[in-house]
Amino acid sequence: MTRIVSVSVPATSANLGPGYDALGLALEIRDFVTAQFTEDNKVTVEVIGQGAGKLPSDETHLIAKTIIDACKAFGTEVTGLHVECKNAIPQGRGLGSSAAAIVAGLVLASELTYARASEDELLQMANAIEGHPDNVAACLLGAMTIAWLEDDGKANSVSMNVHPDISPVLGIPQTELDTHKARGLIPESIPHVDAAFNAGRSALLVAAMIGDPDFLIEATEDKLHQPFRTQAYPESMDLIAQLREAEIAACISGAGPTIIALCTSDQVAQASEIIAKSGFTAALVAVADQGAIADNNDVKSETD
Repeated sequence: MTRIVSVSVPATSANLGPGYDALGLALEIRDFVTAQFTEDNKVTVEVIGQGAGKLPSDETHLIAKTIIDACKAFGTEVTGLHVECKNAIPQGRGLGSSAAAIVAGLVLASELTYARASEDELLQMANAIEGHPDNVAACLLGAMTIAWLEDDGKANSVSMNVHPDISPVLGIPQTELDTHKARGLIPESIPHVDAAFNAGRSALLVAAMIGDPDFLIEATEDKLHQPFRTQAYPESMDLIAQLREAEIAACISGAGPTIIALCTSDQVAQASEIIAKSGFTAALVAVADQGAIADNNDVKSETD
């Protein structure tokens, strides 16, 4: 018997303005990944869609590497592996493509080895690989998540449903941005008054996202990371300014350069028009109430 396991993982938008490294939102743009052990002592990866022809096709592919390392942690040495990816999440755009790959690899390893790791175990492993829990938590759990680290580095997260009148609209540019470069632009310290500002806005954003969208404009203000990254994506920041002038709550998605407009239903058309006129691709997306979704099938191999 050849066991084939599959998982779908959503895109994510982290930070949402003030919630740097803490807040995440799962979006219904999904990568679908299938994996199986093979007997040919080879590791192969096929990619269709986003990243096709650019991403590695061997054990250096992030999903394959994650599967191999996680299987070893679960007590299984991988000798042969075949992975198939149907990718819809844009690469290098601030929509959590690397987090999705990590979560997909961990879930597939858990299924392939019958480890059946818990959500908490998967979160700890994902955070250790990614280095911060905001995207991986949202990808794993779905909906809107708040993630935090304990003093010993243990990751925690809670998931909550988003107000039904909030409709995210993305502005996706053609350009990519390396996450490490974007994070490197943020200073090591900021004034106390700015930290207090962001603390208040982050708390307000949670209230706005789950209870009262009327506060979204104020709630998405940020002084912690976006101002320092402007040089990395000036066009994105110009677009955000245009949207906010129209009273539409817009901010950078993750490390950028994609922007996310947290619209109420009556703002969707206007936001899409402003985004399209700026040369970005406008995409209305639903909040993904479910995070990673695993499936598995036991099928006979061709030699049986």
